[in-house]
Amino acid sequence: MNRKRNGHLKYGLAFAALLALLLLFLGWSLCAGSVEIPLEEVAEVFAWKLGCAPAPGASSAAGIVWEIRFPRALAAILLGGALGLSGYLLQTFFRNPIAGPFVLGISSGAKLLVACLMVFSLGHAVRVTSAAMILAAFAGALASMGLVLLMAGRVEQTAGLILGGTMIGYICSAVTDIVVTFAQDSNIVNLHNWSMGSFSGMTWANVGAAACVVLPALAAAFLLSKPMAAYQMGESYARSVGVPVRAFSTALVLLSSLLSACVTAFAGPISFVGIAVPHLVKNLLGSAKPLYVLPGCCLGGAAFCLLCDLIARSLFAPTELSISSVTAVFGAPVVIWLLVRRQTQEGRE
Repeated sequence: MNRKRNGHLKYGLAFAALLALLLLFLGWSLCAGSVEIPLEEVAEVFAWKLGCAPAPGASSAAGIVWEIRFPRALAAILLGGALGLSGYLLQTFFRNPIAGPFVLGISSGAKLLVACLMVFSLGHAVRVTSAAMILAAFAGALASMGLVLLMAGRVEQTAGLILGGTMIGYICSAVTDIVVTFAQDSNIVNLHNWSMGSFSGMTWANVGAAACVVLPALAAAFLLSKPMAAYQMGESYARSVGVPVRAFSTALVLLSSLLSACVTAFAGPISFVGIAVPHLVKNLLGSAKPLYVLPGCCLGGAAFCLLCDLIARSLFAPTELSISSVTAVFGAPVVIWLLVRRQTQEGRE
């Protein structure tokens, strides 16, 4: 009983720490930038929106906070949580600690089709809806996932699978660069920023569209936590306890592809979050149970992306870095550590 109580206390403290970091980064993100806004003014804006205070004066920064920074921060939270969870689902499916939507080329496949759609629409003066971008990204993600699955059936070693996924990513990125060169000069900058990964320009409409996809997908993933725990014990064990392995595997593939596609549609490809966050969360929790790791990946991914976005837009303000540049700085060392630890464990065996 005491051990169970201590375990619940440990998980509670870990989730409280993740939530505290998320709230800290959110407040910091609303205040910091090329225009510094005091926390008191930010609080006044929220009090006004909640109907608890009169409208701020004309000299206030209400427009910056409510129309620019808050939608951007919410997008980073939603899409960061989606990336962390997508990486965990892929690692569970492939039983590979280095699997992730960026490394396996899934994000690059989604980027390719979205870029084609954007260039076509810009060239023909056609307005592209958020739903169309998500569908295009989902189709590209599924196509890349299909190629990865074909390789997974022929390649048994982890290094071969990762190398194959990386090559798919390079091919898709090269074709995307070729497609972008055909965009009109006035649109190349926006396309280039998106293709490098950025939360810049997020609107309330983007946040609403992303939430309509991400939140149901997150709920569906949580419903799979029990069969996921059985699947981690092996396919034979999962079948023995009544898990429909084929249907379950299909659900993992579809959910991970949908989550990574939604991120790519709105923010472009973001590297290393899907790999680094699940491992950082599992080390923090001291457990690999899906019931705890799933919400942990959502909170961890949200906090990680929010911090990286804050650094990307504030470090050299007003010049803004691509968020993938920042996530790579923090995420790549985690991948290197995983490779070294895996090689060390195999050497001991």
